[in-house]
Amino acid sequence: MQFLFITVGLIALASIVSVAFWLDRRSSELAVQTLAARDLKTAAVVLREALQRAESSQRGFLYTNNEVYLAPFSSARIEARRVIADIPSRVEGYETLEPLIPKLRSIIDDKFLEIEETIDLARSQRSREALDVVLTNRGKALMDESNIYITGVSLAADQRLSTLVGEQARNAELLRLVSVTGALVAVLSVGAALLTLRRYAAELVRARDALSAINGELEHKVALRTADLIRRTEQMREAKDRAELLMREVYHRVANSLGMVSALVRLQSNALEDQTTKAVLEEIQSRIQAVAMVHQRLYQSDDVSEVALDDYLRSMLEQFQSMMGQHNRIRLKFQLEPLALKTDSSINLGVIAAEWVMNAAKYAYPDRSGEVRVSLSRTPDGKALLAVEDDGTESCKGEIKGTGLGTRIVKAMARAIDATIDYEYRQPGFTARLAFPLNSS
Repeated sequence: MQFLFITVGLIALASIVSVAFWLDRRSSELAVQTLAARDLKTAAVVLREALQRAESSQRGFLYTNNEVYLAPFSSARIEARRVIADIPSRVEGYETLEPLIPKLRSIIDDKFLEIEETIDLARSQRSREALDVVLTNRGKALMDESNIYITGVSLAADQRLSTLVGEQARNAELLRLVSVTGALVAVLSVGAALLTLRRYAAELVRARDALSAINGELEHKVALRTADLIRRTEQMREAKDRAELLMREVYHRVANSLGMVSALVRLQSNALEDQTTKAVLEEIQSRIQAVAMVHQRLYQSDDVSEVALDDYLRSMLEQFQSMMGQHNRIRLKFQLEPLALKTDSSINLGVIAAEWVMNAAKYAYPDRSGEVRVSLSRTPDGKALLAVEDDGTESCKGEIKGTGLGTRIVKAMARAIDATIDYEYRQPGFTARLAFPLNSS
């Protein structure tokens, strides 16, 4: 209920302020209009006096032929023309006056032409002709007609002044009425609101005491819940640590198992004399080694979800170099930019790199020594680029040899990581490129 009383009081206060603001703005507008009406009336008076002064100056000069009488005429003419030029802007909003001003301007122009004509005749010693012009009463008729129009302008200004003063008086009375009424409503509303607030004050005290008791109980429950959450959080952290430890142990065991398989394949390869079979086993060993090194990196890393490609490829290529360097025939060079990739994608990338490096070692330089270059870099479009390049003889041209299994493996691995393959044949030499997104999973 107290809010209702306060709302009524605020509405009353807002009404007073709104009406006062509107009346103030209206008073400013009325003041501007009043000044404009007063200026219009003043202009009418000044224009009439200027015409009268000009006519008096004309009469004095005609009677005396003394140039001294023409001084008031010149100033009156300037003043009359200034006023008549300014009047159109002052009668805007006077619907009855606006169409009369051009006629008044024409009458005043004709009046001054008549005066100037008589003055010119008198100066030319043609006083009789000047007198005849005056006796035609044309000047008097123009003067009377201009007085009628000027009087109309003056009366319109007086009527506008009367209307504006009346509106100002009514607005002042309205402001007083609204102020008194609004003040009474505001006082009554505030008084009623205070009485209601006093009644509710006791209820608020009782509610505060009850709330304090509830808050105490809630704080106790929150403390118990917080302790339970801390305990559960600690358990979850310990479980996470155990899971990461187990995952690293799994990667370690897988890496060891793959290393054992690679060693068994190498032993089997060394025991064979058939070169074709030995080559196949060597390819299998390189693929197994590429996968094993990813797992080795994972159990040595704090993050098991991603692999540092530069470290991974460097370790793999250094191991290949030690294998190929036994006969001092193939030299591996690599330039690897620091990049990271998801675990599964890294395995696919390592197998592709191993295939290309082993293919270059076998087919680019079948009967001579040579160099194989491996590069890893980021492309401007946000992807990564793996390139394997050799300077093999033109007859080799990087053509696929053997069973073609390696080519199928490369294509399958490339599709798995949404990569594109590009081959370039040079003279001499061959380049294989793999463009792949870094966010592959």
